[in-house]
Amino acid sequence: MRENADPASRPLTVADALALPVLAAGQPQVVTGVDRLDRPVRWVHITELTDPASFLKGGELVLTTGMPLPEEPAGVRRYVDELADVGAAALVIELVRRYHRPPDALVDACRARGLPLVTLAADVNFLEVTQVVHALLLGNQTHAMRRTQRIHEAFTALTLRGAVPGDVVRAAAEMSGRTVVLENLVHQALICEPSGSTVDEALTGWEQRSRAVPSRDRTEVCGGEGWLVAPVEYQGERWGRAVMLPSPARTGPSGFGPEDVTVLERTAMALTIARLIHTTPWERTAHRSALRDLAEQRHRSPEDARARFAALGLPTEDCGFLAVLVDTRAQDDRAQSAEGLLSEELRTAGVPALVGVLAPGRLGILLALRPGQAWRAMVERLSRTALALAPEAVVSVGSEVADLSDAARSFREAGRVAAAALPGLPLPEGRSFHELSDIGLRRLLYALREDIRVQDYAERQLGRLVDHDTRHGTDLLTTLRHYLEAAGNKTTTARRGNLSRETVYQRLRTIERLLDCDLESGEQRTELHVALAALDVMRAR
Repeated sequence: MRENADPASRPLTVADALALPVLAAGQPQVVTGVDRLDRPVRWVHITELTDPASFLKGGELVLTTGMPLPEEPAGVRRYVDELADVGAAALVIELVRRYHRPPDALVDACRARGLPLVTLAADVNFLEVTQVVHALLLGNQTHAMRRTQRIHEAFTALTLRGAVPGDVVRAAAEMSGRTVVLENLVHQALICEPSGSTVDEALTGWEQRSRAVPSRDRTEVCGGEGWLVAPVEYQGERWGRAVMLPSPARTGPSGFGPEDVTVLERTAMALTIARLIHTTPWERTAHRSALRDLAEQRHRSPEDARARFAALGLPTEDCGFLAVLVDTRAQDDRAQSAEGLLSEELRTAGVPALVGVLAPGRLGILLALRPGQAWRAMVERLSRTALALAPEAVVSVGSEVADLSDAARSFREAGRVAAAALPGLPLPEGRSFHELSDIGLRRLLYALREDIRVQDYAERQLGRLVDHDTRHGTDLLTTLRHYLEAAGNKTTTARRGNLSRETVYQRLRTIERLLDCDLESGEQRTELHVALAALDVMRAR
């Protein structure tokens, strides 16, 4: 049901009727109202009465030979006024019998009232015109009824399968071929499904534009931009609005037809039901979706991302951004619990941010920072709140970035920091969150512990020594650890292991033989030190 996919998907207009062969044969000429030929034609009415308006209901294409037109200008003006007042689509006069040019009084009156006046230079069978146009109108009505039924069936199916709000709005955009937006009462655009435009074009300056569009209790076209809006309710009260944006490609006073109204009304109804089924606040769902798309770089362009986040209420100009991750290390609802707590804490602190669950057990936070604003105290506060809820949680941060388009990098860095958070390693005094500077050798190896290359390296370097200890009940690996930690000092090694120097010498010779190495070599000691650190982190729990 996309735009211009089917000519029958729009009402028959005056221009359409004039293009029909049966009327085109009369050589029609538009005298007035050339800019109003997009008026819909509801019916055709042939009249030779001086007061035809009493038999009309609006939308008629009025056909006349001109015989009943009054002689005096006042009577002509009254005749035209009555047609315009009732809403006639256009007046078509045949210039064959009484007139060979339209009377000036008629032209002036039609121009004054904005009524299209069309003259026919050749004889036309009005009855045939009526038959052809009415057949088209009846066919269009039948087609429209079928399309309306399909719309109802589509939304009923969405409701029955428990569709989420994003599915409903997406279906509305696909059916109408227009951009559809769901906003809340504070004019934040939670969901935007663009059609024929970009998110940037649809949402730039959204709040200001939306506040200029009045809210109504029914579906109607409002505001200077001509938005079609429908109220969305929750538990009997207005919650927000579904908005259908006009398309420049459409014609007509508003560009919206009855089908568009039906689509948006059913959208609002389906959203109300979805709000009852899916209890998670839609603002939270919108924040999750936006953060996931940002972290995974799924936005079509940086402009789309900025427009979307601005429409959600996050500052995007003249500020920096910082990504924070909270990993609860558990597949339960603690990440969702933290989502609400941390969102409230940020609101209380007046820090602009979006908070959302990115994956099971992982919470993402995007902070918007003023130039030069210190963020460590705020992150520490958030970290302690998260740890109070989930003591085993890991809070990590990426680096601060100057543009929203770089925020994905900050999320990636925070993810690497979280992956390198080796259990048991202490953090600097007074800090409970992890950052890039914490990633030393052990944390780096811990992050890479599942990499087969790291595992193979540790096994090649130390496997024979570990096997020897296992078979013979020795503890050469510990002696090697003390030796490497003492930077090759044998006296320190003996003291740490409570061994005699002779015993240390003997054990080191055995290690050199088993590993085929020279422990006096600084490079080989470094290789073994790295391998031992890798073995330690792979054994860490």
